[in-house]
Amino acid sequence: MIDKRYANKRGGAKTWSAGSCKWLVSWVANCLFICSAGMAGAVAATPAAGAGQPAASLQVVHWWTSAGERKSVDVLAGRLAEENIQWRDLAIPGGAGLGASKVLKSMVLAGKAPEATQLNGIVFGEWADLGLLLELDDVATPGGWQKLLFPTVWSLVHNRGHVVAAPLGIHRINNLFYNKKVFDRLGLAAPRTWPEFERVAEKLKQAGVTPLAQSSEAWQVATLFETLVLAESGPAYYRSLFVDLNPAAFGDARMTHALKRLRSLKQWMPQPLRERPWPEATRQLADGDAAMFVMGDWAKGELLAWGLNTDQDFSCAAVPGTADYHLYSVDTLAMFAGDYSHQPAQEKLAQLIMSQPVQSAYNQVKGAIPVWRAPDLSKMDSCARASWSAFSKGSAFQAPSLVHRMAADETAKDAIVAEVHRYFVDDKMSESDIQRRLASIARSVSKTGKQE
Repeated sequence: MIDKRYANKRGGAKTWSAGSCKWLVSWVANCLFICSAGMAGAVAATPAAGAGQPAASLQVVHWWTSAGERKSVDVLAGRLAEENIQWRDLAIPGGAGLGASKVLKSMVLAGKAPEATQLNGIVFGEWADLGLLLELDDVATPGGWQKLLFPTVWSLVHNRGHVVAAPLGIHRINNLFYNKKVFDRLGLAAPRTWPEFERVAEKLKQAGVTPLAQSSEAWQVATLFETLVLAESGPAYYRSLFVDLNPAAFGDARMTHALKRLRSLKQWMPQPLRERPWPEATRQLADGDAAMFVMGDWAKGELLAWGLNTDQDFSCAAVPGTADYHLYSVDTLAMFAGDYSHQPAQEKLAQLIMSQPVQSAYNQVKGAIPVWRAPDLSKMDSCARASWSAFSKGSAFQAPSLVHRMAADETAKDAIVAEVHRYFVDDKMSESDIQRRLASIARSVSKTGKQE
C-alpha cells in the first residue's frame, strides 16, 4: 500500500482530499486486468544489473515504442549515460499510453513506483496532490524555466507553486500529412479547404490510391474527430466542449456538422476499415498506398526514422480550417519522490531535458518542437516551423488535446472517446443521439466534480 507519509519534501506530509483518494481507489479495477504479456515484455526490456552498471540508475516508464519514438528515447538515454546514470527502460506498448497508464498505477499501488515516468496533461495535478511527485524547483528556478518555457507549458508543469515535471516537446495534432511523390505525380496540391479536400480525394480515388489512411482504433478515430471540431469552430468553442465540459455546447450545430464530416470522411478511407496501430497507417502513407493521413507529428518522427525526407517523400499541412490553430499535446517526464535516494539523478535528468542540445536533438527525431519560446529555428524542417509559428501565437490559438489528456480528466476523456467511436462505427446512430449522450456525460462529470 502507499504510505500517506509518502509526501513532497518541502511540503511535509500531505492530507489527501476525498477526491484524490477516490481517484486513487478507482485505479484498482483498471489495474486488475493489465495484460500480463505486455507487462512481462516490458520487464524483459529492462537491462539486468551487472558489474559494469553505472553508479546511478533511473527506471523510466513510458509508451514510446515505435521506431521514431525509440530514437528519441535513445537521445535521452545516451545523454544520461554521459553523466554516468543508467536509463532503465520500462516501455509499455499501446497507442495514447493506455497500457502504460494502467501499469504505472499498479506499480504505485504495489509500492514500486519508478523513478521517472511519462505523464501527459492535467493528471499532474492529481499525482502532485497525492504527494507522490518530486518537486523540481531546485533545477527549474536556477535554470530560469519560467522565462524559457512557453506560458502554456509552464502552466502545465507548475502545480501549487512548484514545478512537478520536466517538459520535453510540443506535438501538433492537427496535421494533414501527404505523400509528396503521389501528389506531384498526379499534379495535386495540399488541400487548404474542405471543398479542396473533396476534389483531391476524388482524383486520388480515381487514380487507385486510398485518399485517407485511418484506423478504426478508438483513440485514433477520436484524434481525427477533435481535429474536425477545431476546424469547425476554433479554439474557443473547442475549449467550451472539452475543457469546460459545457453540456449545452454539445448540442450546438457546429458539433452536428463536425460529426457529419467525421462520418463522411469514411468514404475516403481504406475498405474494409480495420483496427491497427498508428505506425501501420503511417506505413501505408509512406508506401503510397494512401495519400493523406491526419495524425500528430509523432508520425513525422516515424517517417524520418524510416529514412524518408520532409518535402521530398512526404510533407505536411494543417488540416483544412485549422491553419491558424495548434491542437497540442506536450511530452513530459515526472519523477516520483520515494525516499529521495534518487533525487540527484532525477534532477540531473530534468536539467538535461531542458538543455538546448537535448531539446533540439530529441524533438528533431520525435517530430515535435522544443518547449523553449526561442528555439534554434535552423534545426527545424518546414513542418516543425509551421508548428512553432502556430503555437507561438498564444493561448487564443491553442487547443489542448482531449484524446491526449491535455483537456479533461481520464473519466471524461474515456467516456467521450468511447461515444465518438461508437458513432463512427455504427452508421445507424444519429448525430442528435450522440450529442445527447455527450451532453449527459458532461453533466455527469460536472455534477461529480461539484460533489467532490
